[in-house]
Amino acid sequence: MSSSVQAVLEKAAAGKRLNLEEGVSLLKSNDLLLTGLAADAVRKRLHPEPVVTFVIDRNINYTNICQTKCRFCAFYRTEEDPDAYVLKNEEIYDKIRETVECGGTQILMQGGLHPGLPFDYYLDMLKGIKQRFDIHIHSFSPPEIVHFTKLTGMTVSEVLKRLGEAGLDSIPGGGAEILDNRVRKYISPHKISWEEWINVMTTAHGLGMKTTATMMFGSVETLEERVMHLIRVRDAQDRTGGFRAFIPWSFQPANTDLGGETATGVDYLKTLAVSRLMLDNVPNIQASWVTQGAKMAQISLSFGANDFGGTMLEENVVRAAGVTHRVPMDEILNSIRDAGFRPAQRNTAYKIIKYY
Repeated sequence: MSSSVQAVLEKAAAGKRLNLEEGVSLLKSNDLLLTGLAADAVRKRLHPEPVVTFVIDRNINYTNICQTKCRFCAFYRTEEDPDAYVLKNEEIYDKIRETVECGGTQILMQGGLHPGLPFDYYLDMLKGIKQRFDIHIHSFSPPEIVHFTKLTGMTVSEVLKRLGEAGLDSIPGGGAEILDNRVRKYISPHKISWEEWINVMTTAHGLGMKTTATMMFGSVETLEERVMHLIRVRDAQDRTGGFRAFIPWSFQPANTDLGGETATGVDYLKTLAVSRLMLDNVPNIQASWVTQGAKMAQISLSFGANDFGGTMLEENVVRAAGVTHRVPMDEILNSIRDAGFRPAQRNTAYKIIKYY
């Protein structure tokens, strides 16, 4: 290991903040295990109990019709496509009912930016769910929120207030990809800018609505752009404290217009560890078994992750890119135990519901 990388790792493990150059030096370094050990030390400092959490949830994609047509996405359809759909409310209720019967506490609803659905569709959906179910609605990522502002002429704040009154509880971190406009113009030219993404999140935080943050890495970004993404999340967190968790996942190229190669396991673990080291003010780092599978997610628990994510009784977006990892509840529990931790079911706010 170079002395400069060792100094960076010691600095991070001691709880001192890393800068752009230091983050990049770690991603360029070949010292994967030592980077992982430093991230694990930070995880232990933030979460001293040997517990790894997960949430019982379901992803419900209410429509696959989307006008944005991102180059990295294999999920979207046009209104003319034969397999385009919009879920009826009763279909959504059936999915939630099944989730609740399985002990689920959270639904994550996201969909395409449908040009023809009115804002009332979303308000009625939220109200109908809350009338029928006691479940946390973690839904509508920043691109959807900005889409609603264009439908209505309202501000981001006004849209969020209306959604909150109808039943929205928190916002997922989707649509972040890489928070850099060079990258965004190439992979998703019709999507919101990184500044708009951050604005939705900080506005939500100002209204008392918590969110998560994500990063889809390994498409066309440089290492500097990848680390800058982390710094922009960290800067926003300094201002608001509203991010509950950070979830990095690797780009899945199959069936997409963008194409390319998926990130290696080494790149995933290194990026996860650097995320834990850079994001000194974000409490939770989630492993991504959806893109990596259970075994890699298990290893992630020694590279800075303290949360196994959701059971995801349903997931469609990553599956459309040809990745079909399914991890039953028993496998999640065994993966956590075999990694030396005690599994615990949590809610969206990271409060423990049940130990296993």
